[in-house]
Amino acid sequence: MELMKGAEPFSFENESDIGVLVLQGFTGTTSSVIYLGECLAKAGFNVEGPRLSGHGTKWQDLNNVKYEDWIGDVEKALEKLKKRASKIFVSGLSMGGTLSLYLAETHPEIKGVIPINNAILFHDPRIPLLPILKYFIASTPAIGSDIKDPSQKEIAYDRTPTRGAAEMVKLVNLTRKNLSEVTQPILIFKSKEDHVVPFDNAEYTLKHVSSKDKKLIYLENSYHVATMDFDKDLICEETIKFINSHSD
Repeated sequence: MELMKGAEPFSFENESDIGVLVLQGFTGTTSSVIYLGECLAKAGFNVEGPRLSGHGTKWQDLNNVKYEDWIGDVEKALEKLKKRASKIFVSGLSMGGTLSLYLAETHPEIKGVIPINNAILFHDPRIPLLPILKYFIASTPAIGSDIKDPSQKEIAYDRTPTRGAAEMVKLVNLTRKNLSEVTQPILIFKSKEDHVVPFDNAEYTLKHVSSKDKKLIYLENSYHVATMDFDKDLICEETIKFINSHSD
């Protein structure tokens, strides 16, 4: 199995007792979130950025994984991080944001969660048809590299695998069902112009978590892959500030 260049998992070790999981999105690679990971490492935190199963190789591989595989990937990375940090935060882009919410639901020991353009709702009329479509159509057009900054290009698949997409929808539905289990402090980032995840996802997430400490920051100058876009430094700065203020 040959990995795309830029799809490798990343890990940064520091002396801090703070650890941050940084999670990639569906059909993308860890390269889309490594800038955030590097920023957090420079701030002195321990960081883990796992490669999600079926990603970073060839798009056909995503048709052979289940959403439980992605949960296993992030659980494994969480356990690795816990070996060197006692205060854990989780952030993620798109489906990575969904996975970060799932971890917050199932791991109350997590100190805080930072979803970025997270998927929790879909309005595309084709979504309910995916369980049937996946048997007839292997892939649909790509969703990757929705970036405003013309100098940036996401390393992502050039097709969207339908079986993989059906598994992503299962993960989203499971996470949405249990959103009220999220009680930790939460900082949500949402691009005002996002061509992948509908705009109302952020407000829905904010409304349905049980967190008393919750904040939504709108990104004025980025599309979906905001961690690579014009607002990437704002995301870094606000995330570091959030972690430092909730790590006591």
